[in-house]
Amino acid sequence: MSRVGAVVDGYGGRRTWQTRVEGLRRLDWPLVVAVLALSVMGALLVRSATFQILTEQGKDPEGFLKRHILNLMIGFVLGGVVTLLDYRLLRAYVPILYGVACVGLVAVLSPLGETINGSHSWIVIGGGFQVQPSEFAKVGLVVLLAMILGEPRDGEIGPGVRDVLLALVLAGVPAVLIILQPDLGTTLVFVAVVAGMLAVSGVKKRWLAGLVGVSALVVASVWLFGLLEDYQIARFTAFLDPDADPRGAGYNARQARIAVGSGELFGKGLFQGEQTGGHFVPEQQTDFIFTVAGEELGFIGGAVIVLLLGVVLWRGLRIATQAADLFGTLVATGVVCWLGFQTFQNVGMSIGIMPITGLPLPFVSYGGSATFANMIALGLLQAVHVRRRAFD
Repeated sequence: MSRVGAVVDGYGGRRTWQTRVEGLRRLDWPLVVAVLALSVMGALLVRSATFQILTEQGKDPEGFLKRHILNLMIGFVLGGVVTLLDYRLLRAYVPILYGVACVGLVAVLSPLGETINGSHSWIVIGGGFQVQPSEFAKVGLVVLLAMILGEPRDGEIGPGVRDVLLALVLAGVPAVLIILQPDLGTTLVFVAVVAGMLAVSGVKKRWLAGLVGVSALVVASVWLFGLLEDYQIARFTAFLDPDADPRGAGYNARQARIAVGSGELFGKGLFQGEQTGGHFVPEQQTDFIFTVAGEELGFIGGAVIVLLLGVVLWRGLRIATQAADLFGTLVATGVVCWLGFQTFQNVGMSIGIMPITGLPLPFVSYGGSATFANMIALGLLQAVHVRRRAFD
């Protein structure tokens, strides 16, 4: 079999209907079902968040929903293709993936980049479509760190000093480019991924302590040297004292809490949200989509979303423990840290326990780049799962 055939096949041997059925059986179906359920709920919430405002603007009231469904369809295809790949052969292409990610982040900072909602994070490609390279950089970061930290070593329990330093330096390059956009939320995702993957790789604890210290120093430097925009500083100030400026910096956080709290136990009913219909909470189809769930589906609906995301993280951790090699374990760990941190941050900012950042809710929020990156991450988990130890 050719190298290309090995990559696509991933099971060894000629593909037959029997092997295709066997491949489907090997999928982690609880993970698939959880993501499908989240996608359906997300589509309904996107429709609710955008229908009224699009109607008032004289546009197609189902416009966001249609595009979201298209994004989901493309995303599932991408996830399926990645599932078919033998993840172990990704090592050979990591430099290319990393290079493309960095080039995309540099392009964003050039005249090609577009500023949306205060962050210079998008490249407009025409037809109403934009690409956010930082979302795909998360994928590049995960496979890069897995390659460096997961290399087989003779007589060593964990990665050596040289490997750790190389991992930190290479992870720092895209992180700095993202800070310059500025996109603090995605930078924090990078920190969570690096910390989680270092811990699982068996690195000595002093490296983790050092990472925490360096991260704190970077955050302090970003603050002191004015790398954050005024609106970002205002978000943190409003988080520390939400009532200090309820009509200014604290408005978004206050309205988000009102929306979530007004849903009480069972919610006001799907498409019946007054806060949602009145556009009191901004960007409800993306950053604040959990507030739509809280208002219209209540505590029960919000809990279902959190539970489903918990299933995704649980299955991801299970896949990490059953991987055929350390590289697979680290890939799954990186994906779990990425999705887990974003889930905590997004839900947390909606209920007032975390400051506001522009991080979407995985598999629920509207957004093409985020949807594609999330589905690629899902494909990576499945690729590791179908080639786990039990089948090797």
